[in-house]
Amino acid sequence: MNGSVTIIPPPSACDDPSAYEGTTSKRVFAYLIDAILVFTVAGAVWLGMGIVGLATFGLLLPLQPLAVALVPLVYHVGLIASPRAATLGMRLFGIRVTDAMTGAPPSLTQVIIQIVAFYGSVALTAWLILIFALFNSRRRTLHDILAGTVVINSEKRL
Repeated sequence: MNGSVTIIPPPSACDDPSAYEGTTSKRVFAYLIDAILVFTVAGAVWLGMGIVGLATFGLLLPLQPLAVALVPLVYHVGLIASPRAATLGMRLFGIRVTDAMTGAPPSLTQVIIQIVAFYGSVALTAWLILIFALFNSRRRTLHDILAGTVVINSEKRL
């Protein structure tokens, strides 16, 4: 022995293979629920900004597309960065986002990277990039890897 001490981190929920059982299909259905909610809110924002734009004689109408485009970003970042680390759809299907190394809730930076990478990669590949999740044991998508996150079943707690 040279006097050095090796510190072994405690096991994480991310180390348990059962944490990933069924997460791919749960993610798909959760996203469908989230998409319905986001489209509903985006429609309300579009309508509201249209009314405000007309009330200001068109002065604020250029902000309407920006306000609508921010809805999915605010929805996903706000909910995934919350203590429950899951959107409403994810909560319904019993999954949550965690830091891939520690199993802790993701940082705000990780969440922003994940959401921007998700929408960017999906827009560029017409959803085909999501097939990537079928070829790894942790069912991680490219945006999960870029953000350093993983989606696990909610009942798998630290």
